[in-house]
Amino acid sequence: MLIRYKKPLEKIAMGLLSLMPQEKDVKRLMETIQAYDQEDDWYLYLWKKDEEYIGIVGILDEGDTATIQHITVVPSYRGEGVAIAMLKELLKTSQFKTLKANDDTRPFIEKCLPILEEADA
Repeated sequence: MLIRYKKPLEKIAMGLLSLMPQEKDVKRLMETIQAYDQEDDWYLYLWKKDEEYIGIVGILDEGDTATIQHITVVPSYRGEGVAIAMLKELLKTSQFKTLKANDDTRPFIEKCLPILEEADA
């Protein structure tokens, strides 16, 4: 289930974001979490399975398009479709008709899009 990021979840969110290669640097990680706190069109969602947070997806809201800024899953849950489930859930909100990637997320999102389109068919 997608849970919208709130300040009390900051340490969990930072831990999940730090799994992304470009977010390993603590200074950059702090800047990223600050952007999600302060920017009106940046949204961060955590994926919760049972009582555990196992994934995170960050988006830039561009109207009916969500640009995926960050997406990662805890290594022990990778390969189980968690990232696809997070993206599907974003689309189910009906707030976004389209998902697109930024330079950092493009390789992964391009792998996911055919699966998402297949699910819609």
